[in-house]
Amino acid sequence: MKSPESKFTRLDQKVVAFTRWVLKWRWAVVGAMLLITLAVGSGGRFISFDTNYRAFFGKDNPQLITFEALQNIYTKNDNIMFVLAPNTEKVFEGEFLEAVEKLTAEAWKVPFALRVDAITNFQHTYAEDDDLIVENLVESATQQSPLKLAQAKQAAISEPFLINRLISPEAHVTAVNVTLQLPGKSITEVPAAVNYARNLADQIRAEHSEIEVYLTGLTMLDNAFSESSMDDLMTLVPLMYLIMTLVMFFFLRSVSATISTLVIITFSMITAMGLAGWFGVKLTPPSAQAPTIIMTLAIADSIHILVTMLREMAKGMKKQDAIIESIRVNIQPVFLTSVTTAIGFLTMNFSDVPPFHHLGNMTAAGIIIAFIYSVTLLPALVAILPVKARKQNESREFVDRLADFVIIRRRPLLWGSAAVVLGLAMFIPQNQLNDKFIDYFSDDIPFRTDTRFIQNNLTGVYQVEYSLGGGESGSISNPEYLQTVEDFANWFRQQPGVLHVNTFTDVMKRLNKNMNYDQPEFYSLPASRELAAQYLLLYEMSLPYGLDLNNQINVDKSATRFTVTLEDISAEEIRLTSERGEQWLKDNAPPEMFSYGSGPAVMFSYISGINITSMTYAGILALILISTILIFALRNLKMGFLSLVPNLVPIGMGLGIWALTSGMVNLGLSIVFGMTMGIVVDDTIHFLSKYLRARREQGMTSEAAVRYAFSHVGMALVVTTGILIAGFSILAFSSFDMNASMGKLTAITIGLALLADFLFLPPLLMLLDRKKPAQLVFTSKRKQAELVQPAFNPIKKSR
Repeated sequence: MKSPESKFTRLDQKVVAFTRWVLKWRWAVVGAMLLITLAVGSGGRFISFDTNYRAFFGKDNPQLITFEALQNIYTKNDNIMFVLAPNTEKVFEGEFLEAVEKLTAEAWKVPFALRVDAITNFQHTYAEDDDLIVENLVESATQQSPLKLAQAKQAAISEPFLINRLISPEAHVTAVNVTLQLPGKSITEVPAAVNYARNLADQIRAEHSEIEVYLTGLTMLDNAFSESSMDDLMTLVPLMYLIMTLVMFFFLRSVSATISTLVIITFSMITAMGLAGWFGVKLTPPSAQAPTIIMTLAIADSIHILVTMLREMAKGMKKQDAIIESIRVNIQPVFLTSVTTAIGFLTMNFSDVPPFHHLGNMTAAGIIIAFIYSVTLLPALVAILPVKARKQNESREFVDRLADFVIIRRRPLLWGSAAVVLGLAMFIPQNQLNDKFIDYFSDDIPFRTDTRFIQNNLTGVYQVEYSLGGGESGSISNPEYLQTVEDFANWFRQQPGVLHVNTFTDVMKRLNKNMNYDQPEFYSLPASRELAAQYLLLYEMSLPYGLDLNNQINVDKSATRFTVTLEDISAEEIRLTSERGEQWLKDNAPPEMFSYGSGPAVMFSYISGINITSMTYAGILALILISTILIFALRNLKMGFLSLVPNLVPIGMGLGIWALTSGMVNLGLSIVFGMTMGIVVDDTIHFLSKYLRARREQGMTSEAAVRYAFSHVGMALVVTTGILIAGFSILAFSSFDMNASMGKLTAITIGLALLADFLFLPPLLMLLDRKKPAQLVFTSKRKQAELVQPAFNPIKKSR
């Protein structure tokens, strides 16, 4: 009588031999894996956080290059903006303005402060006989008469530089803006500036209970990225551990199996993050989710191996034999799922966002490491620990009843599923691209709530900037240049969504009026280049230190900075506004004045569209690679192509559901297609692997093979899918909305993948795979397979 191993393939025999070796040297294997984990994981001490929003853009990003060029010409616009709101809703009152004066003076002490702008220190100009007087708009506010304060108010709400920027039209809120010059040499620079600013805001609140203080600005944005990452690591990772432990114990009903799995996922996470540290990876909000995702995905391999092992033990098999059998039947699908999932995450390298490169690479490394630990450390651990298998009659009855239902109702399920898929897919075009950095954060983050208040009451935070060149030194005093800039400003003020335009021509018009005895009719541009140059020289000589025009004009006075502040409009509208400005310059300005629109808002508005395009190509490449791998691994061309259907269906359905429930696609969602392609294929691989094993090794019909697949892998798929959904659903609690949206859509897609593999794939197999089965028998002595008909054929016997 032939032994069961006589039917094993050469690969099976090698796997069995390897597993026996692992079990024999189990203590040495555990010790070696522990040392490797500690050695590689020690690189985690080199991991740091990148707190700069520029981390989201590659060095060759054209919008970043344009923005950096503009900042190299003028001063940088990294800033912290304090917005003060009195409960009286009256800014121009002595006590309130005194608080503004104090805050303005103290704001100069914010680390790396380069400039402080407020209504109180605004350099108000007026004529006195033949002299140009330049002084603070408000000084010693409590000593000023109501008439003086009323005049200051009128001057403030009439000044284009201040209105809708530092003072609201109703004069009910005002701002103090601190421009920072961050050296960029230490990750402590941003937290130092933010902490000082927050303490200063708290001091104002403590001394003036009638004043509320809000904080925004690009430096606050950078800090929000960092705090969001730290908050997620401190909350989501422990929560994930707790949920996984509970879910695993509930399904496995084994303390030892649960502990072994926790060891595998912990070692996988530590090793992957250690590699990231050794390679100098800096964490950002997207890449900081790598530990949670690795933990979520690493558990799947262990679950499949343990469920099979426990099932064989429940049948009466000895523990070591059950471990060997489990590794034998699972190593191919576990290896394939690991490779395909890693491919899905590696497609993130096609993204135009570097943090997604890091997330993809760290997760892919963690997945491969988890596979290695699952076939070495896991069997060694469960061989050492006491494991008792319990009968799981309820779960077995559930999958058996489900298999019967699917087989009996296969036609209604097939066509009904197809109708649902097509119905949901019709809504995919309704998804809209929208990417604004304010919306990256949940309402629990002060940066978002403060910024929303500021947008609703004072000014916008989205800006489009241009550097308008004059072609030669001193050309900004040229009347033709000034008139073109003024026309550009007037055109922009008429555009929808524009809240404020900051242009150098407003300074020149004010100076021209001042030098003509403040007569209103002279609020216009100077008539000659010489006159404009004289006004500018006189004005610059009168400005105090720190409040000069370096933030508006370049050194040789050949270009000026032109800034457009926008309302809370969509990312697409921001991009279109920038492009309309560029087109106006092409059509109405000389070539030397042309400039591309730039700024953080413009950069973020472009990156999503570009990223979706690149990730679409990456997803197609992943689809081709995964399909090719499956065709060769399953040794069946038809099955390889057939596997595409249940892999594409969940993604299409998920996007359709997203269109109906949210409809907003941000930067985080642009990577879901490639990422989930590698994840959803896991269920298909495990189901098809067991299906084909039944067809080939046991000569079953397609119906019987479907029942066999449900019986042998159904419960494991339910458990792993439940854990994957739980893991990615936890990301929905992330304070970084980009991660939260990614987690929600991925969890939805994974859930739909299980439904597709249970309700759609089996009917499809039974419809298309009707060929009479043949049994492949492999012997250890022969290299080639021999086709043998099933031992029992009821059709022939009846004849």
